[in-house]
Amino acid sequence: MTSSKFEPNDDILDFVIKKANGIKGLVDRSLEIIPNQCIQPKEHRLDKSQIDNQESIPTIDLSNFDDFNVEKSIQEAASKWGFFQIINHGIPIEVLEDLKDAAHKFFELPAEEKVKYYKESYSAGESVLMFWSAIGNKNEKVLEWRDSIKHGCNPENDSSLWPSQTRNQVLEYQKWAKPLAKKLLEVLLKGLNVNEFDESLGPLLMGTMAININYYPPCPNPSITIGARRHCDVSCITLLFQDDTGGLYVRGTKGDNWIHVNPIKGALAVNIGDSLQIMSNDRYKSIEHCVAVDSSRARISIPLFVNPCFDSVIGPFSQMLKDGEKPVYKHVLFSDYWDYFFRKRPSGKASLDFAKI
Repeated sequence: MTSSKFEPNDDILDFVIKKANGIKGLVDRSLEIIPNQCIQPKEHRLDKSQIDNQESIPTIDLSNFDDFNVEKSIQEAASKWGFFQIINHGIPIEVLEDLKDAAHKFFELPAEEKVKYYKESYSAGESVLMFWSAIGNKNEKVLEWRDSIKHGCNPENDSSLWPSQTRNQVLEYQKWAKPLAKKLLEVLLKGLNVNEFDESLGPLLMGTMAININYYPPCPNPSITIGARRHCDVSCITLLFQDDTGGLYVRGTKGDNWIHVNPIKGALAVNIGDSLQIMSNDRYKSIEHCVAVDSSRARISIPLFVNPCFDSVIGPFSQMLKDGEKPVYKHVLFSDYWDYFFRKRPSGKASLDFAKI
C-alpha cells in the first residue's frame, strides 16, 4: 500500500493487527470504501428483516436481591431467554462511567503505544492482550469491525502489565463485579437444586475470569460488516456493560428473530454461557448474540467472562439427574472445550455438539 488510502483489494491484516492500528486506524484514514477483508459473507451479516421490535429481553430490578420473586425472575429469564438486563445491582454509576472513559483513552492512543500489548500467539491465561477477531481459514480471513483488549483477572495475572489508561478502572470495576457475579450464580444454582455454593464450586464456576474492552469504530457501510458475528459465550455467565450507542442483538424465542438489547443507563446485561448450559443439562440457555455497528458513533462494550478453571471437568450437575432425567451432555475437561470453541470457531450454538452424548 503506497498511499494513505486503502483500496478494496489491499491486504490490511498487517496494518490492522501486527502494527496495532486496529480497525480504528482504518477509520482514522478517512476510510470511504470497506476493504474486502472486512466484508462479511451474507450469511454472517445481520439480516434486518429478522429484527423483531415486538419482543424484548427482561429487565430485572435487584434492589431486593434476596426476594424470592427476584430470584425466580432471574431463573426464569435464564431458562426462557438466556439473556437479561439488571438494574440497581449495586455497582456505582461512576465506576461504570470511569471504565467507559478509560476505554476511549486507550483506543485513542497512537499505534506505537497499543502495539506493546499485541502478541503473535498467546495462551488463555495472558495478563493482558490486544487482539482482533479474524474469522475464516488461513487464506481467507475476514475481520470483524472491532478492536479489543483483554485483561486477565486471576490471581496469577499481573495487573501491573495492564495499560495505565485502563488499569485502575478495571481493578475498581472487578472489585464490584466479582461479588455480583457470585451472587447471580448462587441464585441460578438454586434453580438447579444446587443450594450451596461451597468451596468446591468456586473453581468450577468462577475459576478463570477476564474483562475485555471492545471498541467498535464508526463504519462507512455497516450493512456489509459486523462488529461481532453471531456466537455464544464459552463462559458460565457473562456480565456486560455497554454504552448508549446500541447494536447488541440476541436471538428471540422464535429462533430466527433478533432482538435489540436497548441500552439502559447504569444497567448490565447478563447472559448464560455454554458452560452453565451444559451444567444445567439444558435448563438454562446459552444464547446466540451478535453486534451491529453504527455509521456515525463508536461503541464501547465491556464483558466480564466468568469461566471454569481450565482443569475443571464440566458436565450436568448430579442434582439435575437424580429424578431420572437423562443427561444431554457428557463430562468434558473445560480446557478441551475451550480449545475446540476457539480453534474451530463454530457458528452459533454448534460448539455444544462437542459435549453432547
